Amino acid sequence: MVRALFILSLITSALFANKVIYFSYDEVPQRVIKGQIFDVTVKTLSTVKNFQDIKYKFSDHKGIRVLNKVPYRVKKGKFYYDTFKLYLTSSRAKLPDIEAYLVSSQEYDSTTIKGSDLNIITLNPQRDFSHVIADSFSLKNYKTTSYDNKHNIVVFSATAENSMLNAMHFKNVYKQGQESLKQSLKNGKVTYFVVIDKKYETFTFSYFNLLENKFLDIKIPIIVDDDSVATQTDLKPQNQSHEKIKMYIAIAVAVLLAVLIVWRKKYIYLILVVFPLGYIYFIATPQQEVCIKKDASIHLLPVDNGTIFEVTENQKYLLKEGSVKNYIKVRLENEKIGWVKNEDTCSY
Repeated sequence: MVRALFILSLITSALFANKVIYFSYDEVPQRVIKGQIFDVTVKTLSTVKNFQDIKYKFSDHKGIRVLNKVPYRVKKGKFYYDTFKLYLTSSRAKLPDIEAYLVSSQEYDSTTIKGSDLNIITLNPQRDFSHVIADSFSLKNYKTTSYDNKHNIVVFSATAENSMLNAMHFKNVYKQGQESLKQSLKNGKVTYFVVIDKKYETFTFSYFNLLENKFLDIKIPIIVDDDSVATQTDLKPQNQSHEKIKMYIAIAVAVLLAVLIVWRKKYIYLILVVFPLGYIYFIATPQQEVCIKKDASIHLLPVDNGTIFEVTENQKYLLKEGSVKNYIKVRLENEKIGWVKNEDTCSY
């Protein structure tokens, strides 16, 4: 009997001789919302003193995306507390199995812990939900311009903490899209546009605030203007009625100056009439047309990788409404306003 116990002891020692890592899940959320970014922390102890690093491999997980393979690490005594950020993509999910191993000049066996199923909550939001779940969401700037006879386009920039901003999406809008995105595990920034009916005086949407555990509303007042936004966008055509009024005023000024000069016989001052006449000529001159190549992309905004809403089927001439760096603003046959890259013009 003693001999059998001794042999069993030897076998057990041999099995665990190379086990140098002990670790387990330390912090796991009690519940997770579908679409949420959440933290999972593992507590790790190494029995080996001389090693370079502790690394991890993930396997056998479902409904989850691991966002950082390199953990946020805090060392307390001999223990390592390594935190990973995970993104929940499904209403049914399981934490990953995690294998920990040492980076060392010697080879040691790794250690694996099994992941468990998560307690998942699915939100039941209203129709104005933006699909953004975050610790915070802040509107930085916004602009509304005319898109066509029936719609306005609202462009806004926002930042969010602990959020997957590329999930942003709205219902009941004519068009929408992401113009730029700076995704960060802590602070992200997005520039987004929506095309909505002109009848709306406010564009309102909601997001779910994780810290307050409730939906919060974001309201953007619809104020249509002609000023350029940060991207130097000016989507609204010139108001031709204003230009006609200015031309009539210039004509009146020119006639009045001419009458006064002839009446007082001060013909040398006829040069003063040149200025209003020049302005009249400038206003009356037809808008410049620009030649657009076949298969040219018409962009919604003058930004790289911006949304393309139309492609020219053949070469055409469009009215030039303005320009910014590398882009020309044009008016299409359907009165919509778009932006064309300089390289897509015939003269380029």
